[in-house]
Amino acid sequence: MEEKEVKQQDIQENLEEELDMTKALEMEKAMKQQTVQTPQIDEFTPTAEKPKIRDIEFILDIPLELTVIIGSTRILVQELLQLTQGSVVALDKLAGEPMEVYVNGKLIGRGEVVVVNEKFGIRITDIISPQERVKQLG
Repeated sequence: MEEKEVKQQDIQENLEEELDMTKALEMEKAMKQQTVQTPQIDEFTPTAEKPKIRDIEFILDIPLELTVIIGSTRILVQELLQLTQGSVVALDKLAGEPMEVYVNGKLIGRGEVVVVNEKFGIRITDIISPQERVKQLG
């Protein structure tokens, strides 16, 4: 009984292999009959016209985030939990030292804190050079 089942299984496998081979041959024939078309590409001819410089006004209303870093420090969790209203935390910057000005997280300059109409502001005292800005990107 088992021999009969094994023979039937072998016959089934042989039929499947023949069908696969037939399908593969048909696909190969169909692929050979297809013609490959090359796309038509027009030849590039440079013109004497200068490219138009884009007007910068289309980006002038994009919002940016400006951040001024007054200073920073590191404290322990224990010290953080002990802070109360009126606590003083010493920062790493000295009074009168220039503050760092960032736009979208990138340093663009330094400045000094001023008060304008009872609000804090920053007077820009130094803009970093384009070379320094490029170094920040890397």
